[in-house]
Amino acid sequence: MRICIFGASSAHIDRFYIEKVEQLAEKMAKRGHSLVFGAGATGVMGAAARGTKRGGGYIHGVIPEFFREEGVEKIYTECDKLTYTSTMAERKSRMEDEAEAFIIAPGGIGTLEEFYEVLTLKQLGRHSKAMAIYNLNGYFDSLEKFMEEMSSKHFMAEACHGMYKYFSDDEELLDYIENYRPERTPWQVLKTV
Repeated sequence: MRICIFGASSAHIDRFYIEKVEQLAEKMAKRGHSLVFGAGATGVMGAAARGTKRGGGYIHGVIPEFFREEGVEKIYTECDKLTYTSTMAERKSRMEDEAEAFIIAPGGIGTLEEFYEVLTLKQLGRHSKAMAIYNLNGYFDSLEKFMEEMSSKHFMAEACHGMYKYFSDDEELLDYIENYRPERTPWQVLKTV
């Protein structure tokens, strides 16, 4: 299965997150899965690539051309396939189309933007892929609380909570993705508040 991991590119985050994502990606690869990611060499992105490589998995990195031209981010050069895009939107679209499942690992505003985009697409019935949030060290606890507040105040349908799931254990997360069966909830239900 082709799994997209979204996560931080920052090299300044706590080593705990880097080590845990490396372990997750290595286990993922050893289970026969490949990685689709934003092609960064540092932070959680770099960890996902190194772990996948160590586990013997295939890696497809997707990154905008201006990242290389302007030195925006260090690029992971050991990808089996490296695709350059014109824009950030094209980068996300390529990753979304290729991925068969999504893991949202700790990250910043870019990661949250990617999460909300694939969540919105799922809500609108544009895909029915598994979405797992890797909640390391309670990183996403406040997100979970915020999502619950959105539905309790009727800004989001309660049924939307079933479109994704939180995990702190990597084996449970991978089991969920491998055994995921879409519920095929009509978008009309997910849009009704």
